[in-house]
Amino acid sequence: MATKKVAAKKATAKRKTTRVQNSTDLERHVNAQGRDQMVKQVREKINKLGVTYIYFQFVSITGRIVGKGIPADHWERTAERGFQLVYGSTTNLFIDRHGDYIGYGPEASELVGIPDPETFVQLPWDKRIARVFCTCFRNREERVNPGAHLTSDCRGNLRLIHEEFQAKHNMHMRAGTEPEMMWLKLDEKKQLEGGVTKPNCYHIDQFEELRPAFMQVVEYSQAMGLDMIQGDHEDAPGQLELNWMFDDVLRNSDRLTTYRQICAQVAREKGLHACFMSKPFMNVSASGCHHNVSLWSGGKPKVNPLHQKVLPGMDDVFSYLQGGKNHFMPDPKIDKVKPAPVGLHSIGGVIEHLGALTSIGSSTVNSYRRLWDTGFWAPVFADWGFQNRTCALRVSAPGRFEYRSVDSMVNPYIMGAALLKAFDDGLDRKLDPGEPEERNIYAAMEAGKQVKKLPMTLGDALQKLAEDDVIKSAMPDEMYKVYNHYKTDEWERFNHSVSNWDLENYLDCLP
Repeated sequence: MATKKVAAKKATAKRKTTRVQNSTDLERHVNAQGRDQMVKQVREKINKLGVTYIYFQFVSITGRIVGKGIPADHWERTAERGFQLVYGSTTNLFIDRHGDYIGYGPEASELVGIPDPETFVQLPWDKRIARVFCTCFRNREERVNPGAHLTSDCRGNLRLIHEEFQAKHNMHMRAGTEPEMMWLKLDEKKQLEGGVTKPNCYHIDQFEELRPAFMQVVEYSQAMGLDMIQGDHEDAPGQLELNWMFDDVLRNSDRLTTYRQICAQVAREKGLHACFMSKPFMNVSASGCHHNVSLWSGGKPKVNPLHQKVLPGMDDVFSYLQGGKNHFMPDPKIDKVKPAPVGLHSIGGVIEHLGALTSIGSSTVNSYRRLWDTGFWAPVFADWGFQNRTCALRVSAPGRFEYRSVDSMVNPYIMGAALLKAFDDGLDRKLDPGEPEERNIYAAMEAGKQVKKLPMTLGDALQKLAEDDVIKSAMPDEMYKVYNHYKTDEWERFNHSVSNWDLENYLDCLP
């Protein structure tokens, strides 16, 4: 009898193993170890917090937040089955200049959005509502790859690429972003009327002018898990930069997305416009979004002790990775100042692929207004150095480097995935970035140094991306197709448009 019981257990275990092996990506995601318990924990939060409605959201290729709202009564069903939305929502359901939907036609199936319960958090401005990020999959009824990861899901891609990187190198990326943006005034007709403040960098008086807006942003941000650490007035009209603690690259990307939503909400409350356009004004600085990145092993997530004991969301939202080994720190046995070999090879990988990376970090036609305005320390040269703001990369502090060719319109999920691929290539090939440039890059060039420029138009950057298989691998399968379609159409629409500049320069040029 005992032998039969053992055989039965083995048979059951074998059937379970077979089901897992034969299951789809969607099924494995839903049945991941510990997820069912988190789904129950979310229900407890819903009941305790009085949440009645939930935004199920994901992020399009341009960084726009899309998704659906569903009553909280349907949480368990949605957590298991998900919701459906057209594939084209990953490209903002945008039509190109020829009238065709970008990436997907009207005959395409509908994706399945599965919520990630660890991202559940209450909205502080309306506590009846919560939000949860989702991972997207191909429809269960697709004839080809049913239930597979939807490759145009930029957030899902980053998670998978980061997991692959960790498995290969036994290191993970931590990131901190510097999101500059501008607070603009609206007139009686809700038209833009310039910045709220004067373009005076670091002036506390101008910072104080925006206190009603930024203090509300800070309050909402802290309530949604952002550990706010500092802020200042930058050198453009109404331009602020508010920072939070760095963390795992996926969680930091979620926080940047959350921060943008918070700014938009505060703007609605204050009758202002929260502007993330890179360069709305000439002759003043544009809005950047520098990425400070490093590679670590070890460390554990810890809930920020500053937050209240009864959290208005899941622990993961309020957690930050702490401790571990930073592999970018200098190795005193080799060099007391330079990053360790892991850091140098990672920098080498970024330098190698800067052309293609520019198409992601500077992703709009307007982005290149920032790069052409070189009087404002625009990072247009493919070099690196210490505290050197004229280079695309600088080591701003021991243990990290700052990738500077990124602006406020960036999609942080695609940027994070692309940097991981550049790091991976640099580590595999042990790429040498050369010696750090200590001089102002313009002075170095006058002294005879040969330095490559970054692509200076969106069209040139997209061509560099098309030629770079390493960075393209950060956009697997459909992702590159839809990104290239969207951005090529943007570049073509710009080139065939007639602007005020054309009229001012050519209207009376002859006879």
